[in-house]
Amino acid sequence: MSDAAKKGFDTSHLTPEQIRVTQKHGTERAFSGDYHAEKRPGRYDCVVCGTPLFASAHKFDSGTGWPSFWQPVEEANVETKTDRSFLMVRTEVHCATCGAHQGHVFSDGPEPTGLRYCINSASLDFKPET
Repeated sequence: MSDAAKKGFDTSHLTPEQIRVTQKHGTERAFSGDYHAEKRPGRYDCVVCGTPLFASAHKFDSGTGWPSFWQPVEEANVETKTDRSFLMVRTEVHCATCGAHQGHVFSDGPEPTGLRYCINSASLDFKPET
Protein backbone atom coordinates (compact mmCIF):
# COMPACT_ATOMS: atom_id res chain seq x y z
CA MET A 1 0.00 0.00 0.00
CA SER A 2 1.32 3.45 -0.91
CA ASP A 3 2.01 6.21 1.62
CA ALA A 4 -0.89 8.24 0.22
CA ALA A 5 -3.31 5.30 0.45
CA LYS A 6 -2.21 4.62 4.04
CA LYS A 7 -3.14 8.23 4.83
CA GLY A 8 -6.51 7.86 3.10
CA PHE A 9 -5.74 9.75 -0.12
CA ASP A 10 -7.24 8.62 -3.43
CA THR A 11 -4.65 7.97 -6.12
CA SER A 12 -7.05 6.78 -8.85
CA HIS A 13 -6.66 10.08 -10.77
CA LEU A 14 -2.91 9.56 -11.24
CA THR A 15 -1.25 8.35 -14.43
CA PRO A 16 0.99 5.26 -14.27
CA GLU A 17 4.06 7.57 -14.34
CA GLN A 18 2.69 9.69 -11.49
CA ILE A 19 2.07 6.54 -9.44
CA ARG A 20 5.59 5.26 -10.16
CA VAL A 21 7.14 8.56 -9.05
CA THR A 22 4.92 9.57 -6.12
CA GLN A 23 4.02 6.19 -4.66
CA LYS A 24 6.97 3.99 -5.61
CA HIS A 25 9.72 6.62 -5.12
CA GLY A 26 10.64 6.65 -8.81
CA THR A 27 12.49 9.33 -10.75
CA GLU A 28 11.57 10.53 -14.20
CA ARG A 29 14.28 10.80 -16.85
CA ALA A 30 16.10 14.14 -17.01
CA PHE A 31 14.52 16.66 -19.42
CA SER A 32 11.46 14.42 -19.89
CA GLY A 33 9.04 16.12 -17.50
CA ASP A 34 6.51 18.81 -18.32
CA TYR A 35 7.85 21.46 -15.94
CA HIS A 36 11.66 21.52 -16.15
CA ALA A 37 11.48 24.34 -18.73
CA GLU A 38 8.26 25.97 -17.45
CA LYS A 39 8.72 29.76 -17.21
CA ARG A 40 5.22 31.05 -16.47
CA PRO A 41 4.47 32.48 -13.02
CA GLY A 42 2.46 30.17 -10.82
CA ARG A 43 2.46 27.56 -8.10
CA TYR A 44 3.39 23.89 -8.08
CA ASP A 45 1.06 21.73 -5.98
CA CYS A 46 1.29 18.07 -4.98
CA VAL A 47 -0.33 16.04 -7.78
CA VAL A 48 -1.82 13.64 -5.21
CA CYS A 49 -3.45 15.93 -2.64
CA GLY A 50 -3.13 19.51 -3.94
CA THR A 51 -0.92 20.85 -1.14
CA PRO A 52 1.01 23.94 -2.34
CA LEU A 53 4.69 22.93 -2.47
CA PHE A 54 6.76 25.27 -4.66
CA ALA A 55 6.40 28.65 -6.39
CA SER A 56 7.78 29.89 -9.70
CA ALA A 57 9.37 32.80 -7.79
CA HIS A 58 11.71 30.24 -6.17
CA LYS A 59 12.41 28.23 -9.35
CA PHE A 60 15.76 28.34 -11.13
CA ASP A 61 17.43 26.59 -14.04
CA SER A 62 19.84 24.13 -12.47
CA GLY A 63 20.72 22.54 -15.81
CA THR A 64 19.85 19.11 -14.40
CA GLY A 65 16.66 18.48 -16.41
CA TRP A 66 14.29 18.58 -13.44
CA PRO A 67 12.35 21.51 -12.02
CA SER A 68 14.57 23.03 -9.33
CA PHE A 69 13.60 25.35 -6.50
CA TRP A 70 15.66 27.03 -3.78
CA GLN A 71 12.86 26.77 -1.19
CA PRO A 72 9.33 25.41 -0.76
CA VAL A 73 6.26 27.64 -0.45
CA GLU A 74 6.09 26.69 3.24
CA GLU A 75 8.70 24.60 5.07
CA ALA A 76 5.88 22.74 6.84
CA ASN A 77 4.48 21.51 3.50
CA VAL A 78 7.49 19.29 2.76
CA GLU A 79 9.22 16.59 4.75
CA THR A 80 12.57 14.96 4.16
CA LYS A 81 14.16 11.64 4.96
CA THR A 82 17.45 9.93 4.21
CA ASP A 83 17.47 7.88 1.00
CA ARG A 84 20.20 5.23 0.80
CA SER A 85 19.17 3.68 -2.53
CA PHE A 86 21.48 3.24 -5.54
CA LEU A 87 24.60 3.03 -3.34
CA MET A 88 24.46 6.72 -2.36
CA VAL A 89 23.05 8.86 0.44
CA ARG A 90 20.60 11.56 -0.56
CA THR A 91 17.81 13.51 1.13
CA GLU A 92 14.40 12.57 -0.25
CA VAL A 93 11.57 15.16 -0.35
CA HIS A 94 7.94 14.22 0.37
CA CYS A 95 4.64 16.09 0.56
CA ALA A 96 4.00 16.54 4.30
CA THR A 97 0.25 16.12 3.81
CA CYS A 98 0.00 12.85 1.85
CA GLY A 99 3.56 11.49 1.86
CA ALA A 100 3.95 11.55 -1.93
CA HIS A 101 7.56 11.33 -3.11
CA GLN A 102 8.57 14.57 -4.86
CA GLY A 103 12.30 14.27 -5.48
CA HIS A 104 15.48 15.15 -3.56
CA VAL A 105 17.11 18.18 -1.99
CA PHE A 106 20.80 18.98 -2.35
CA SER A 107 23.06 21.62 -0.82
CA ASP A 108 24.38 22.99 -4.13
CA GLY A 109 21.66 25.53 -4.86
CA PRO A 110 21.72 29.31 -5.17
CA GLU A 111 21.52 31.88 -2.42
CA PRO A 112 19.75 32.76 -0.23
CA THR A 113 19.25 29.15 0.94
CA GLY A 114 21.99 27.28 -0.90
CA LEU A 115 19.47 24.47 -1.49
CA ARG A 116 18.36 22.78 -4.69
CA TYR A 117 15.03 21.00 -4.44
CA CYS A 118 15.27 18.75 -7.51
CA ILE A 119 11.64 17.73 -8.09
CA ASN A 120 9.95 15.37 -10.54
CA SER A 121 7.41 17.04 -12.85
CA ALA A 122 5.24 13.93 -12.47
CA SER A 123 4.77 14.72 -8.78
CA LEU A 124 3.54 18.26 -9.42
CA ASP A 125 0.40 20.00 -10.66
CA PHE A 126 1.22 23.47 -12.01
CA LYS A 127 -1.30 26.23 -11.36
CA PRO A 128 -0.46 29.25 -13.55
CA GLU A 129 -1.17 32.70 -12.18
CA THR A 130 -4.20 34.30 -13.78
